[in-house]
Amino acid sequence: MVKSNGASMLDCTIRDGGLVNNWDFSVEFVRELYASLSKAGVDYMEIGYKNSPKLLPSEGVGPWRFCDEKLLKETIPEKTFTKLSAIVDIGRVDEDDILPCEESHIDLIRVACYLKDVNKALALVEKFHSMGYETSVNIMAVSNALEPDLIEALEKLNESNVDIIYVVDSFGSLYNRDIKYLVEKFKEHAPKKKLGIHAHNNLQLAFSNTVLAAENGVQFLDSSVYGMGRAAGNCPTELVLGYLDDPQYDIAPVLDVLEKLFIPLREEVEWGYLIPYTITGLLNEHPRTAMALRKSENKDEYRNFYDQFTSVETMPTEE
Repeated sequence: MVKSNGASMLDCTIRDGGLVNNWDFSVEFVRELYASLSKAGVDYMEIGYKNSPKLLPSEGVGPWRFCDEKLLKETIPEKTFTKLSAIVDIGRVDEDDILPCEESHIDLIRVACYLKDVNKALALVEKFHSMGYETSVNIMAVSNALEPDLIEALEKLNESNVDIIYVVDSFGSLYNRDIKYLVEKFKEHAPKKKLGIHAHNNLQLAFSNTVLAAENGVQFLDSSVYGMGRAAGNCPTELVLGYLDDPQYDIAPVLDVLEKLFIPLREEVEWGYLIPYTITGLLNEHPRTAMALRKSENKDEYRNFYDQFTSVETMPTEE
């Protein structure tokens, strides 16, 4: 264990885990998870997306895809230690749906974007900042970023009102050396900002990459209970709690809720380290193809799946 050095934990189980079960968590499940995280000293719980049902199909999707304020207050009538965060996507959020922070249960709004949409993300950040929220910009698919584009975006973010900038390993393809390089780049070009890390576990490096980021000054550490998240999942909350040597944090309440809620849930829906997700991670590909494979009759045909990405097409012979 090491000293936390001012690190803050953000558990994104309901939001990222919702990508596994279409955000179909019961009110009781979310309420009990919140109570557990608060007892454990986790700083933030990301309770879902704050996108608009007017801009996205809502049929067959659970309520944590939209996080209606009435539902939030019914689910968690009184917040305790842990703050609440929600995330929005560019083009999927109606600003008029967002209440001022003083009227909302949400404390932190995170804006997820690709580099090409940084200006749009900044416009949202300024809006949410003016409404009293803490804010972050989560730069997705950073493993595909060209350095000049990344530097330009970071310099813009550095001069904005955003509080936190996230390194997001969307494809779970980054190694320790990549995380170290990116953290140094983020610190160099956005020195005024706090940094965060959101790691996926395709190569079983989510925890290692999170630890390395923390040891290099990254202050916001994303995680999820039992690693629940899209495809290979995320850095496990229980591992981060064990890593941070700080009396604020206590792993025991999370072990209780893991045993009660997540072990049974893991029998119903699938997430975590599996070979198709390893393949997409190794090849720096989005895991959507691997997720589709796991839902097909050929879900365990790993070699064929690998060959689809790596075989060179045979060119016709000219005569």
